[in-house]
Amino acid sequence: MEIVQTVSEWKEMVLPVLKSKAEEFHLMGYKEATTEDVWKCLMEKVWKGYPEKRIYEVVGDIFQLNTTTYISYLTMNAYKNDDLLASIQAVTNMNND
Repeated sequence: MEIVQTVSEWKEMVLPVLKSKAEEFHLMGYKEATTEDVWKCLMEKVWKGYPEKRIYEVVGDIFQLNTTTYISYLTMNAYKNDDLLASIQAVTNMNND
């Protein structure tokens, strides 16, 4: 019997694979890559939510994650964070006037 769970339920089990992917990105020059960033990238860009998968499907998705998808994820998060920072600064400056 094959076990099917949501991807989030497999996270602890696939941590060694996530670590391996982060280390692969380090070797490719992306020294800041973390297992958590890889996981979040998969959640947002590959799985888009909490689909149910078998463990071999989750592992395959991790191994197939490419740098283009990862960099796209980082870029979008940088824009989101910049927008948040700009909003906070705008509100802070309004309160200081």
